[in-house]
Amino acid sequence: MLAISSARCLTSLLHDRGRMIEFQQVGKRYPNGYEALANVSFTLSPGEMTFLTGHSGAGKSTLLKLLMLMERPTQGRIVVAGQELNRMGVGRIPYYRRHIGVVFQDHQLLVDRTVFDNVALPLRISGFPERDIGRRVRAALDKVGLLEREQYYPIALSGGEQQRVGIARAVVNKPPILIADEPTGNLDAELSAEIMRLFEDFSRVGVTVLIATHDLDLVARFGHREMVLRRGRLLRGGQPTGAGA
Repeated sequence: MLAISSARCLTSLLHDRGRMIEFQQVGKRYPNGYEALANVSFTLSPGEMTFLTGHSGAGKSTLLKLLMLMERPTQGRIVVAGQELNRMGVGRIPYYRRHIGVVFQDHQLLVDRTVFDNVALPLRISGFPERDIGRRVRAALDKVGLLEREQYYPIALSGGEQQRVGIARAVVNKPPILIADEPTGNLDAELSAEIMRLFEDFSRVGVTVLIATHDLDLVARFGHREMVLRRGRLLRGGQPTGAGA
């Protein structure tokens, strides 16, 4: 129960802030000397949907890992809803991560679990009561149009349906931040557009959505802000760190 209480307090804090994500002159250099990111600055507001683009090796995955606290920067500051990630202790990281939904290209679904159980997994890990899990899971599945598939296994679903299960799992905790890493890489153009429209739906209700993608045609079609990385540097789409949300 303490974990749930702490998580709810963080949710309240996240929603109270005018700026959801801030990168201030962030750099990441690995021990072998490779500089993955250099002097990256931008802000993302609550409810903003943004694309992160760039060539392979441009630094997109590194940026997402820093945001998820899978890695720490070697320079600069990362602030999420007023909390400086650089100073966050190891013990707080699990609570922080519960407020970031993550969608992967390869779905990462458990093939021996039903759709319902795949989506319910984050709630069970977080210690939610079973009476609440069913309601939340079905609401998430309904949002992505898969309520009637809750007892199916992933192998019985199409690629687009599997990706929608991954999205339902990412949002079942009602996170204020949603990160997607190449979420349409294995989908055709029509299904890719369908997935993007789902992300737009979440941004309209206040979720900050950051999508890393190579699909420039899709980026142009939807017309949201685009941040472009090249060799670890932000070439376009960043906002001055001091700008208002």
